Amino acid sequence: MNAPAFAPGGHINENLAIKPVRIAVLTISDTRDEESDTSGHVLAERVTGAGHELAAKGIVKDDVAQIREQIKAWVASGTIEVIITTGGTGITGRDVTPEAVEPLFDKKLDGFSVIFHLVSYQSVGLSTLQSRATAGLVGGVFVFCLPGSNGAVKDGWDKVISAQLDSRHGPCNMVELMPRLLEQ
Repeated sequence: MNAPAFAPGGHINENLAIKPVRIAVLTISDTRDEESDTSGHVLAERVTGAGHELAAKGIVKDDVAQIREQIKAWVASGTIEVIITTGGTGITGRDVTPEAVEPLFDKKLDGFSVIFHLVSYQSVGLSTLQSRATAGLVGGVFVFCLPGSNGAVKDGWDKVISAQLDSRHGPCNMVELMPRLLEQ
């Protein structure tokens, strides 16, 4: 007899209207451009398809300074509530997204990596060990760093991030915390 599949708790209250979140998508790659950025396009489509605003979209090289510069600029703009990056979370020499982003975190969301790997394991098995997906808060903005593959972006958005950015999700969600993220 097969064991039941792991299923998350929580629920979406369809009777409520979704509160759109302003989300920026940043692709981190030495080889992709706007045309070949399939994972960035997948993520942007899912963001808008879920009723959110794609507030910005960009591509930077696998370069610590460029990654930090873009994230800091979006945080400083005051118009972005969430940044989702795709790419650069692997273990090769050019994969520097965690090194670039984690020092910017005011608070790290340790549970994101745990849950991302749990759902990724269901898709790619032990290959999930090659990802260093991470998340945290930078100046009151949620930052999620996903691997660069289309499958990882779909898993990350569909199975982890989307519910927490849906204001209708209960018992709680990250949207309801946004006004309080910079409390002293």
